[in-house]
This record gives sequence, C-alpha cells and structure tokens, in this order.
Amino acid sequence: MQTDLSPVIAATAQWLTRAYPASGGALAGALCEVQARQAVTVAARLRYPTPMDVALLGVAGPGGAARLDWITGADGAAPAGPDGEAWRTWVDEVVASWAACLLTDPALAAPAVAALAGGGSPPGGPVEFRRLLAPDEDDRRAAALLRHPDLLAPIAGLHQAQLVARLDPGQALVA
Repeated sequence: MQTDLSPVIAATAQWLTRAYPASGGALAGALCEVQARQAVTVAARLRYPTPMDVALLGVAGPGGAARLDWITGADGAAPAGPDGEAWRTWVDEVVASWAACLLTDPALAAPAVAALAGGGSPPGGPVEFRRLLAPDEDDRRAAALLRHPDLLAPIAGLHQAQLVARLDPGQALVA
C-alpha cells in the first residue's frame, strides 16, 4: 500500500515545470523546479492529510495529466520517453490546481503553509517553503511563467474553491 506522496509530488511538479518552463539556463530551471515542488508539496499535504488518504490515493490513483494537458493545449504532444511518460499517470489535477493557486496568490500560500502545522509554524521551519512564500528576484525571474496569474488562471481556477474551503471553511459558506 502506498504510504507517501512522493510519486504524486514528483509527477505533478514535473508537469507544472514542463507546462510553464523556466526562463533562463540551468540555474533558472533549478529555481523554477524548487518553487513548483514546494507548492506541490504543500498542496499534496493539504489534499491528502492522513496516512489513510495517502493509502486510498495509492489504490485509486491520482487521475493523470490528460485534462490538464487539454486545458493548456498540450494534449496533442507525443510522449518523449521510452516509458511513454508513464509518470504522467501520477499527476494529480487537484494538487496541480492548488499548487497553481499557491504560486500565483501569496494570500493563499501563507495560510496554506500554516495549515500544514495546524496554524503554527510550518513543518521543517519557515526555510522549507521560503521560495514559495518569499521568492527573491532570481526566483521570480526564473519562474516568470510558473507564477504568472493570467497564464495559470485556467489551472488554478479548476479547484480554487475547494482550496479556499479547505483553508477557511467559514469563508466558503459566505461566498
């Protein structure tokens, strides 16, 4: 039985960085990947908070990248690897949507990280999610596409209401 989120985190972060690549060289690519991975990690932990949730994800599967590809216009691209890009089956649409929300809206990112620790300090300290919460100029430049609200709006909008409800259930009732 699956007990950790690493396949979903890795696949969903990879999907985000392929759909919204870094602008620049290898350093920019690494900075973009770190930001995507941090956002996806927060989103995945919020989406699957208990070991039972993770185990059920392992049984049912995350759903794959097909709908996300269709939305971004990448659905006609041929697989580029010898494995047919099997990793794409581990992409979780809700996690990708929530990560897109966190990358483009700092007002959601901070409470999301705080929610991981039950409202206290984030697990692993504030450094673990620094590039998500407080990106510097190099981070912003490297992930210009990944953090662009207009470009990510179709993905972020898919499940944004669920994220808002998860972070502030009372607010979701008012809206």
